[in-house]
Amino acid sequence: MPLVTDPQVLKDLATRIRILSVESTSAANSGHPTTCSSIAEILSVLFFNTMRYDVSSPRDPSSDRFILSKGHAAPALYAAWVENGVVPEQELLKLRQLGTDLEGHPTPRLSFIDVGTGSLGQGLAIAAGMAYTTKKYDNIDARVYCLIGDGESAEGSIWEAINFISHYKLDNVVLIIDANRLGQSEPTTIGHKLDIYKARLDAFGWNSIIVDGHNVEELVKAFDAANATKDKPTALIARTYKGRAFPNIEDREGWHGKPLGKETDRVLEHLKTLVVNKGKLNYTIPTPTQQAPVVSIENIKLTSLPNYKIGEALATRQAYGTALVKIAQNNPRVIALDGDMKNSTFSEQLKKYDPARYIECFIAEQNLVGVAIGASCRDRTVAFVSTFAAFLTRAFDQIRMGAISQTNVNFAGSHCGVSIGEDGASQMALEDLAMFRTIPGSTVFYPADAVSTERAVELAANTPGVCFLRTNRPPTKVIYANDHHFQIGKSNVILSSSKDQVLFIGGGITLQEGITAAQQLAQLHIGVRVLDLFTIKPIDKEGIIKNALEAGKRILVVEDHYPEGGIGEAVLSAVAEVRDIYVRKVAVPRVPRSGTTAAVLDYYGLSAKHIVNYVQDVIKY
Repeated sequence: MPLVTDPQVLKDLATRIRILSVESTSAANSGHPTTCSSIAEILSVLFFNTMRYDVSSPRDPSSDRFILSKGHAAPALYAAWVENGVVPEQELLKLRQLGTDLEGHPTPRLSFIDVGTGSLGQGLAIAAGMAYTTKKYDNIDARVYCLIGDGESAEGSIWEAINFISHYKLDNVVLIIDANRLGQSEPTTIGHKLDIYKARLDAFGWNSIIVDGHNVEELVKAFDAANATKDKPTALIARTYKGRAFPNIEDREGWHGKPLGKETDRVLEHLKTLVVNKGKLNYTIPTPTQQAPVVSIENIKLTSLPNYKIGEALATRQAYGTALVKIAQNNPRVIALDGDMKNSTFSEQLKKYDPARYIECFIAEQNLVGVAIGASCRDRTVAFVSTFAAFLTRAFDQIRMGAISQTNVNFAGSHCGVSIGEDGASQMALEDLAMFRTIPGSTVFYPADAVSTERAVELAANTPGVCFLRTNRPPTKVIYANDHHFQIGKSNVILSSSKDQVLFIGGGITLQEGITAAQQLAQLHIGVRVLDLFTIKPIDKEGIIKNALEAGKRILVVEDHYPEGGIGEAVLSAVAEVRDIYVRKVAVPRVPRSGTTAAVLDYYGLSAKHIVNYVQDVIKY
């Protein structure tokens, strides 16, 4: 069976995609059939003429990839996979029903979906990460196609990605803008003034082509031109119409996000008259021309034990950089990405070791996270993203969608809390623990010293899902032996006695202050047990309860974070069902101010002298 070159067959496939989109959204009584209709020819040409992929193995790393950034057009994408035989047609009638994987927006529960989409403006950054990995690490000619809506082109994250892709000359990226003129509630800002898109893309160094998005012959030529273009990415700016081929609905407002209702039968009857080839269509999907190398990203280890002395002072952010190099020496697929903070986060250590495995994403945090998600798809890399933890809040939606995408990206947020000192509140991460704790399936590390930081990096590299490592700017003393064994979800007792009256829990800098306070209180014959949680999520519920019961049933938590969602609330949740355990939590109570590390810790009540007072108060409870 030959590759589809007959324009009529491609037209028929586009019409069948429309029919299936109408039928499925009508069965669901919800969805976006008019949005599906505007991309039918684009999908027909891509899936049956242009893309090279293995139908029997949709996530074959050698294949071309397609990202539907405008995820609300999912029924059209599902319909394309019906036409190539991967999805049974009857399954489409279960669209959006509880229990089906054919959800309202695509998710990776489907074998042919790499990432979850639907929160607009994110697909192109992910495509950039896929393309970078394919070109720079796999060294094959596979291409990445990303279709965005013209409405989502207003998102700044789209233009961050456009800049990144051009900067790295990712000529294996093809962007398709579905310029159907209409947004959800009104026309888009540009509408069908396609020259504006072209001028903007040309200014970013792209090869841009304006094309009739409903003309299969033009689309075939445009995709061929994109494939022949070297050293710059290509964008197809496709003039399309919402509700194309839906009589009395095409290009009209008021039809976004709703099934056709009473118009369904009329529209379907018309669409069926447009199909020329009524029987089964014969075609062959073009296959990949090069094979991606076989890689393994399992069982990643530090190449050597941590090498520190007890009492030695070193910032955990610096230990993070050391650990990155060690695991990179162990596995060639470990990569680091940063947002122009590499000399502060110490990710630059990996760049110095192997520049090819460091990706500079510049000051564009949303794109930074998207690129990492794309790079980690299909298990091609172990990606570590670093920047100031405060700046990761800017990319929370990307991180949230990363969890939906079942991504395994690791995040290292440095400069946490007021302990960074003079830079002030805008740089102080005081919400980061709360943010990452809310991510489904996430693992949140808060290493106390250099030894535990190296082990946290090693564990994160082997842990599925989103991982977050919170690192300090100021130095902290080494408290663990180099051969200490760490486990996710297992806490470690740092100080204890048989007469402990209070269990103290801190993190990072406040754990260190707590150790100092406990040592001072010991001189007053007041026993304080000091517990390092190591991971805030999953939290060691059993360990907290056991130690609290052995230490007077009193817990004091002091943390360099806002009260909401931090360590204190995590501890409260852990002991909530245990009668008679008292918990006092101390955190940064308000927006902080600049000052030296020592000054701000003392001012906000996080220093050892304050902890001594808190313990004495807690004992009285």
